[in-house]
Amino acid sequence: MTETDGSSEAVILATAGYDHAIKFWQAHSGICHRTVQHPDSQVNAMQITPDRQLLAAAGYQHIRMYDINSSNPNPVVNYDGVSKNVTAVGFHEDGKWMYTGGEDCSARIWDLRSRNLQCQRVFQVNAPVNCVCLHPNQGELIVGDQSGAIHMWDLKTDHNEQLVTSSDNMARLWNLDHGEVVREYSGHQKAVVSLAFRDAHAV
Repeated sequence: MTETDGSSEAVILATAGYDHAIKFWQAHSGICHRTVQHPDSQVNAMQITPDRQLLAAAGYQHIRMYDINSSNPNPVVNYDGVSKNVTAVGFHEDGKWMYTGGEDCSARIWDLRSRNLQCQRVFQVNAPVNCVCLHPNQGELIVGDQSGAIHMWDLKTDHNEQLVTSSDNMARLWNLDHGEVVREYSGHQKAVVSLAFRDAHAV
């Protein structure tokens, strides 16, 4: 869960999946020091809150929040009301709200400052949502769905824009300011479903 050696910040490592369990690990030793049962469903996605206090676990029809720094085995907050699997979860950098995406063809905003635990806003698309990412400007959600479409949802204006309309075995680099393709990467024989990227020059 949290380990500090004086020269580096504390590391929180948690894993989960189809065994209905969430495990917390000492990252440097590989020792599992805590297991929390998640009996309602498998865990599809997890994210740690920016203040490092809670772990959000997204499953079938719900999101459960677990206290990282206690031995409490039960979720401390429960978000329900989604009709299918929740496939993505993340947080605003100030911890004001949480976003999710799911197989109900929607991305959702949940106000973490409110105690009513209800979804505040919904962005509907035409296919199940695979992934949701928050733009570094903290004001736009990028939503990818199973049809191959990528949507930009401007949270300030509620305007949305669709960037991709099909899955054609290519990866693309986009200029998000202009909504234009800068470069295309071809060579895969089937649909591109995953990408990892790190800019060494990014601050």
